[in-house]
Amino acid sequence: MIKVTKLNIPLLPTEKPRRLYVYLPRGYDRSGESYPVLYMFDGHNVFYDSHATYGRSWGMKQYLEKTGLPLIVVGIECNPEGNRRLNEYSPFDFTGTGIGKIEGLGKITMDWITGELKPMIDRQYRTLPDREHTMIAGSSMGGLMSLYAAVQYNSFFSRAAALSPSLWVSPKGLNDMIRESRLASPTMVYMDLGSAEVGKHTEAYRSMFNTAKLLSLRGAFAAARIVPDAEHNEAAWEKRIPVFFEYLGFGR
Repeated sequence: MIKVTKLNIPLLPTEKPRRLYVYLPRGYDRSGESYPVLYMFDGHNVFYDSHATYGRSWGMKQYLEKTGLPLIVVGIECNPEGNRRLNEYSPFDFTGTGIGKIEGLGKITMDWITGELKPMIDRQYRTLPDREHTMIAGSSMGGLMSLYAAVQYNSFFSRAAALSPSLWVSPKGLNDMIRESRLASPTMVYMDLGSAEVGKHTEAYRSMFNTAKLLSLRGAFAAARIVPDAEHNEAAWEKRIPVFFEYLGFGR
């Protein structure tokens, strides 16, 4: 069962309210149990093809229904207006080819998720609210934000999956942040890149493996993986759902 509501983020307004997706596991209404929670960026791309930006979702609904994972999944729609998704999903200011200067508003995004959204979810649903049972995941810029959350908001999230993370935004900023971090135990981080999205730009591979190494040195269990022939799209990320769930301890 997926509940879809609309909401606004006061400091990150949109012309239209965003959609919030809450997947409740099989038997939720009857069990009386409490469940771990996975928060996901780009929530409109997670469950429904009809809501997805490019007409193809992750297929998360089908996977969860098939496996029956005892897990609540919360998806937050991004800001689709102009470059505002880039603003909201970057912890750092950066300049990109063809997009100009981007002011990183990732801290505002994460402060809202941890300070407003998570408490609301914990009030309204039967969650296991401690960090051990709270996870976060995303792809591309959402993957970058998942890494940011795992490091800077480590008291909230014990596990993170960053698929095709946009490490190019600010490799130095990210690595300096990791070096200065204090990570609680356990902290588990999954990262990957598709070979078809990277091609001959091997610097992307080095950046990912270096990030994993730095996380490991800070005490995290970090996995970095190259996915043969995988492209940068939802269809490719869908195939990696079982892999990152297995690594984060929720495989079926």
